[in-house]
Amino acid sequence: QVQLVESGGGLVQPGGSLRLSCSTSGFTFSTSSMSWARQAPGKGLEWVSGIYVNGDTYYADSMEGRFTISRDNAKNTVYLQMNSLKPEDTAIYYCAVDPSPYMRGATMSYKGQGTQVTVSS
Repeated sequence: QVQLVESGGGLVQPGGSLRLSCSTSGFTFSTSSMSWARQAPGKGLEWVSGIYVNGDTYYADSMEGRFTISRDNAKNTVYLQMNSLKPEDTAIYYCAVDPSPYMRGATMSYKGQGTQVTVSS
């Protein structure tokens, strides 16, 4: 059974940083590409970033330069380092199995329950 468990969210002031983690099980993580997506209140799911098995990364335009996705195959975990956070980054953040991150969310499949990120002063 595929399981994705996100953690690391919380309340942070504008300009602050958070590091999200997604612990996985039930599939072969080392041969699976992964993505992060988010859903703000009242809005649809928005793809944020993805990472291929070989380490190639992709980002949505508004996150480029502020967010960094990474993976640790030994820990079956994918991370999202978020810097220079803005109030508009407030959302529930999800990790997902994604065969083609280059497709910017079109191929996301299994998704976790999410972790809340709130950026506010």
